[in-house]
Amino acid sequence: MKVMQYVFMTLAVMLVASPAFAQTAAGDGSGQWVPLAAGLGMALAAGLCGLGQGKATASATEALARNPGARPGIFVFLILGLAFIESLALFTFVIIFLKVKAS
Repeated sequence: MKVMQYVFMTLAVMLVASPAFAQTAAGDGSGQWVPLAAGLGMALAAGLCGLGQGKATASATEALARNPGARPGIFVFLILGLAFIESLALFTFVIIFLKVKAS
């Protein structure tokens, strides 16, 4: 639990510090961070979606091991959940693509 507290504190500090970069003069190379931010954002989204899909699949497998008769219901919700998780990564990709194209 302490580790998560440190992670959230670090994220809070990073998000509070971001307005310092918000106002820049025109033509000073402010667009140089866009590719790095796009790569990190997509990597973060894909990694966390992969963790979520792994957790969902593990839970569905455990549920099937406990109650094989509930296979159709578990399968439907597993596929639906995996589709929702994957859509988060696709939405992130589209948003990043639009932001990179705009800058």
